[in-house]
Amino acid sequence: MSQQTSPPGGSGPLPATGQGSPAGPVRQTGSSPGKGSSGPALLGHMGRVRNLGLFVVLVLLCVVGALTSDNFATSQNALVILTSAAVIGVITIGQTFVIIGGGIDLSVGAIVALGSVWCTTVATQSFGLGGMVFCALAVGAVVGLVNGLIIAYGNIVAFIVTIAMMASARGLAERISDRQSQVVTVESFNSIASTRFLGIPLLVYILAVAVLFGWVLLNRTTFGRRTFAIGGNQEAARLAGLDVRRHTVLLYVLSGLCCGIAAIMLTARTTSGASNLGDLYELDSIAAVIIGGTLLTGGRGSLVGSILGVLVFTTITNIFVLNNLTTDIQQIAKGLIIVAAVLIQRRGRRTAAP
Repeated sequence: MSQQTSPPGGSGPLPATGQGSPAGPVRQTGSSPGKGSSGPALLGHMGRVRNLGLFVVLVLLCVVGALTSDNFATSQNALVILTSAAVIGVITIGQTFVIIGGGIDLSVGAIVALGSVWCTTVATQSFGLGGMVFCALAVGAVVGLVNGLIIAYGNIVAFIVTIAMMASARGLAERISDRQSQVVTVESFNSIASTRFLGIPLLVYILAVAVLFGWVLLNRTTFGRRTFAIGGNQEAARLAGLDVRRHTVLLYVLSGLCCGIAAIMLTARTTSGASNLGDLYELDSIAAVIIGGTLLTGGRGSLVGSILGVLVFTTITNIFVLNNLTTDIQQIAKGLIIVAAVLIQRRGRRTAAP
């Protein structure tokens, strides 16, 4: 299954309400390519090369891990890496959509914490597995809706809105839990993390389903094409007849839902809800999206690249843990990788420029 970094070329033009083309220049992002333009084909080729490069980096990391630790190249450790990547991977899916759409979500970690705390209160647990799952998803969706409404209809920069929500949601989680861990007493909920099919944890299957759904939504639907178009040039998308504000709201709701799913997965893994869960997940998810090839300015991105970015970071962390390296070295390594990824992006954009 090939990965696209721009909307499918055969999907047809964007809907238009007026006659003729929108006035003013339109930045080329691959969202509505012309028949004679080689830009979209070049961007698509660059995306495939970038994903292949990330895969090669992942393989090299696995080689390094196998050479430095006898415990790395085992099936058990592979499952540990995949399970660790599952939670942040689901969050990264929502973050990828938001960034391709021209926004950013700094509140994802706090939403995970709030969803975790709210779904593990005594009142919520009295409703059993269904009530807890519904609560976590509802909290994520509602917080994402609030983010989207303020950004889209309040005309406030996404960075400001989501950083304010990060503080507010984390504070609300602390108030609800009184800064105490809330133990999960519903065994069927905890079994979400302990259940295995064919020896593979259920959490890994959840990530796989989420990635498949996200890939189809981004690359094979009108929703995905509109996301690329709005991220590439909001004004041109508006003049072409797209409801930019409504779509922006939906992107943040989607991100919130991903955080709700992640809250369920993380709470089941830890068998408790706490206000400090999801700490720095916003940075990890954004970093994975960046090294996966998605532009921070929006309009171009790759969901497969983002997931490869998650696996790269998770593998690095696993290697460091197995070799008893301190967390400060891990953070330095991640920082260097992020800087290198941004520099490669800038070089690639200059190469693709006509």
